[in-house]
Amino acid sequence: MPANLTPQYYEAEEKYRKASTPEDKIAALQEMLATIPKHKGTEKLQADLKRRLSQLREESQQKKKQKSTYNPFHVEKQGAGQVVLTGYPNTGKSALVATLTRAKVKVADYPYTTSIPATGMMPYEDILIQLVDTPPFTADNVPPGLLGTLRNADLLLITIDLSSGECLEQLESSLALLEERGVIDPTGESPVAIPYIILGTKADHEEADSNLEILQELRPDVEIRPISINNDLTDLQTLIFKKLDVIRIYSKAPGKKPDLKRPFILKTGSTVVDLAYNIHRDFPNKLKSALVWGSARFDGQAVARDYILQDRDIVEIVL
Repeated sequence: MPANLTPQYYEAEEKYRKASTPEDKIAALQEMLATIPKHKGTEKLQADLKRRLSQLREESQQKKKQKSTYNPFHVEKQGAGQVVLTGYPNTGKSALVATLTRAKVKVADYPYTTSIPATGMMPYEDILIQLVDTPPFTADNVPPGLLGTLRNADLLLITIDLSSGECLEQLESSLALLEERGVIDPTGESPVAIPYIILGTKADHEEADSNLEILQELRPDVEIRPISINNDLTDLQTLIFKKLDVIRIYSKAPGKKPDLKRPFILKTGSTVVDLAYNIHRDFPNKLKSALVWGSARFDGQAVARDYILQDRDIVEIVL
């Protein structure tokens, strides 16, 4: 049976050939596996890709252990999702993290005040979302380790300073750099690229409106969301939650009230089985059905294992 490989697969294969680091090779192999057609004609090729990916990961882990067990650019994920801010120096990343999370990050008018990632937790309704401030980059200088932090994110916030006459350069250089390194894909075709939002910061500055008009005229293909830390940021918080593409599910024990304080966080499209696995790894094998309040046709409706849950459903697992 012919392989019938797709253009997306060949593009990922080319990235693999050009990759110079284990991290870039791993990212390219993951994209190749995600885009390869799944049928009998590609089984051997899939097995080879998985073998190479496993070998690269093992070699990478061994090198990391040999070098050091501490990586200042690795940020352990917490909360409902990890949102990483990135961009040029002095574009307002630290100020935004400090405003949304009240974290004690260093905010100053001079560049490069952030040398390693700093985190804070942003409240959103009944959950917390992790925000990560990162060292800035430029077209000529990308801090070692930064790309690993970005690739580990669930969502990127790319900051552009609307008060600066260099905002167009910031926009185009940021997108070009992140696309070249395989972190983002403006076309939306890559299954392993990180979703992102472009924020135009300092939107209350007197030059911001005219600069934004210029950007929109020169780059009509790019959506820029103007914000200011001096204005209400509720819409931004809601947008971040929606872009994370997650749902909140509340568990309920038989005969008891639901736990509405600590929801389980699942990806959109998750099923009752996915929830059961998150509650306990043995539950999927024991699961018979579930009772659902919220998205079901009536409260407490019995649903099958493959029932797709919706945000804020209340679920009682039946074992």
